Amino acid sequence: MPMIDLVPGRRAYPVKPPQSGISRKRSLWERIHLDPWLLAMLLVLMLSGLVVLYSASGQRLEVVIAQGVRFGVALTGMLIIAQFSPATLLRWALPAYLVGLAMLVAVEVMGDMGMGAQRWLVIPGVVRFQPSEMMKLAVPMMVSAWLCRRELPPRWRDLGVCAVLIGAPVLLIARQPDLGTSLLVAMAAVFVILLAGLSWRIILLLGALAASALPLLWMNMHDYQRQRVLTFLDPESDPLGAGWNIIQSTTAIGSGGLWGKGWLQGTQSQLEFLPERHTDFIVAVLGEEFGLVGMLAFLALYLLIVCRGLWLAGAAQETFGRLLAGSIILTFFIYVFVNVGMVSGILPVVGVPLPLVSYGGTSSVTLLAGFGILMAIHSHRRLLPR
Repeated sequence: MPMIDLVPGRRAYPVKPPQSGISRKRSLWERIHLDPWLLAMLLVLMLSGLVVLYSASGQRLEVVIAQGVRFGVALTGMLIIAQFSPATLLRWALPAYLVGLAMLVAVEVMGDMGMGAQRWLVIPGVVRFQPSEMMKLAVPMMVSAWLCRRELPPRWRDLGVCAVLIGAPVLLIARQPDLGTSLLVAMAAVFVILLAGLSWRIILLLGALAASALPLLWMNMHDYQRQRVLTFLDPESDPLGAGWNIIQSTTAIGSGGLWGKGWLQGTQSQLEFLPERHTDFIVAVLGEEFGLVGMLAFLALYLLIVCRGLWLAGAAQETFGRLLAGSIILTFFIYVFVNVGMVSGILPVVGVPLPLVSYGGTSSVTLLAGFGILMAIHSHRRLLPR
């Protein structure tokens, strides 16, 4: 090591050469590009969800196994996606958006019908999937890619382009019809725009325009969608028809009390009074069997995941990464808020599953892919020397 003599006649001290690049050894988690805290909380959530799903499905072990296999596939996808750098994700934004848009058009032309909606594409003998789920990631990626190359906060011209990028897939999804997913896709992209530093004056103006468009939205809604809104306002108006779901779900939650009736002991769910109990209304099973304490424990776990996600998003060093990561975790929060709100009767029923608890394959893959992107953005940041 070179020596330098600062003062003649005194002892020379060794001087460390200038540091360049990364000066510390990367941990195992950094090498595999995963965040251990976030991963641990997601695993706890999924395992707890399988316990609730076993009861909600009528104690059908094959349903739990199928969900476990889907979780395994989704976790593998998350691990793979986490290996890609934000620069790679930025390059993929446009191709992913265009492929997703093409698949939505394909759904419109030759999509598979189910439960009165045309939402699925089928590859015979391979898979049946919902392309609209992909757009929950592709649309915010595309909007983030567009805005990160522009001066921020965005100008009106940039907002106009964003409106086109958001509007095309949202309208195609709404036509399927799938109002819940179309709103989630729109919200994911709107979060990107808000995180880009939109002024409060523009936010209030756009909010006023959105409110003024509500009558137009009402006129273009399907009859069953209007009925959902009316049922939300007065569930007792049709207790044996449109109001049945919300009445049974609130009854189940209320009957659980503080500690619940016990696992597998719920009456509303086990006696099949509660519809869609293993998908959209699984929160009602949770509330009936585990009570208020159980529901608060799940909500606390969701809150910890959101807080950790926001911390990771805040540590991102590039504009694209910050916008996309923030949108992903805020959209996850909206998932939870909307599902719990609709099952407890404070929001209209829009068909949004409880993340990583409700039964479903495409939704789980999309959610964990989003967390893979979040971890990729955080783990590929430039490490500063200590």
